[in-house]
Amino acid sequence: MKTMLRFAIPMILGDLLQQCYNIADTLIVGRFLGANALAAVGSAFSLMTFLTSIILGLAMGSGTVFSIRFGEKDEVGLKEGILASFFLLGIVTILLNIAIFAGIDGIIWFLRTPAELKVMMKDYLMVIFAGMIGIFLYNFFASLLRSLGNSVIPLVFLAVSACLNIVLDLIFVAVLHRGVSGAAEATVISQYVSGTGITIYTCVKFPELLRRDENVKLRLNRVREITSFSALTCLQQSIMNLGILAVQGLVNSFGTTVMAAFAAAVKIDAFAYLPVQDFGNAFSIFVAQNFGAKQTDRIKQGIRTAFITSVTFSLVISLCVFIFARPLMSLFIDAGETAVIAEGARYLRIEGSFYFMIGMLFLLYGLYRALGRPGMSVVLTLVSLGIRVILAYALSAVPSIGVVGIWWSVPIGWFLADTLGIVYYLLLKKKLLQIAKG
Repeated sequence: MKTMLRFAIPMILGDLLQQCYNIADTLIVGRFLGANALAAVGSAFSLMTFLTSIILGLAMGSGTVFSIRFGEKDEVGLKEGILASFFLLGIVTILLNIAIFAGIDGIIWFLRTPAELKVMMKDYLMVIFAGMIGIFLYNFFASLLRSLGNSVIPLVFLAVSACLNIVLDLIFVAVLHRGVSGAAEATVISQYVSGTGITIYTCVKFPELLRRDENVKLRLNRVREITSFSALTCLQQSIMNLGILAVQGLVNSFGTTVMAAFAAAVKIDAFAYLPVQDFGNAFSIFVAQNFGAKQTDRIKQGIRTAFITSVTFSLVISLCVFIFARPLMSLFIDAGETAVIAEGARYLRIEGSFYFMIGMLFLLYGLYRALGRPGMSVVLTLVSLGIRVILAYALSAVPSIGVVGIWWSVPIGWFLADTLGIVYYLLLKKKLLQIAKG
């Protein structure tokens, strides 16, 4: 527990700060620009999360390979993996940027955005997606440093850029009155600060890992290896956020009040269970390093410890969110918007009661990814998100249930995915751990 927590806590703090990018946008936009602007930015956030999840998935998969090579003490393999990963992520980032700007109008249509919000949402998206190169740089080098056991430095750069983002948000929105475009500009500038900063740090501190020599080349087999680990992780992240995007479109069909409530509640939701998500990522790196070092007993101990820690923490957070749902919503929207606050609080009390389920699911994702079964992580994501989307559309269509059906579909999906993941592990435990023995 001590090893995992010491490594996980800086990751948790770092990603909590990263959430501050979008939370600052939402809070300041909601307070200074009103419910319509909040609805537009919240809907755009779901799209941004989906597209950046592709980069994040590739970075996470690459980090697993880095951790294994580091555990094996394979210096050449690690260097070639770094080169292959940077090349792959860079190409994907450029292609995503081209696709986004070419298809922006179609994307807004797909999200079933109300007519009164379309212009505002497009203004926000056209600026926010200009920051994808900064996102790529930060996530690539953060994954590299974490795979080497350094989770503190990514936290430092995020702390600086998160504070900068909040200051710039206030200046651009409250002082210069640049509207939702100003909120996006603040976020993009901050993303480039963290991305450029961590790039320079890594180049200066670990030049031996990035320096080209005659033994280190961009090899096709290394690209394939990174792709094989990253593709399923990337697919998992994309499926997860595509499901959320599909739900966002359904939420949008219920009008601006529900959109605004969902926009604020989702930020609180993500902030609440982000620690167990990062703990799952730290757990995955822990297992991957011991996978490379053939330390099966430590993997077994880590599994038991991680599940106890995650469930305990999640139950405490659930209690806090349930009790303080309305005050939390009031942070994002004026107290006079009673309908928005009430709907957001209802969402939080339903979904927030079951955070222990998503905590277990993040651990299962990390476990199967680290043990060489990333396909199982994808299956669990398909079950969780597939059930959520199907139930959301089916239940919300019943007049007596309505939008509440969307909220209840989430924990039901978590429960079914957890059940499948745990049963699969128990049935194949010996075989899975034999893989770790090599």
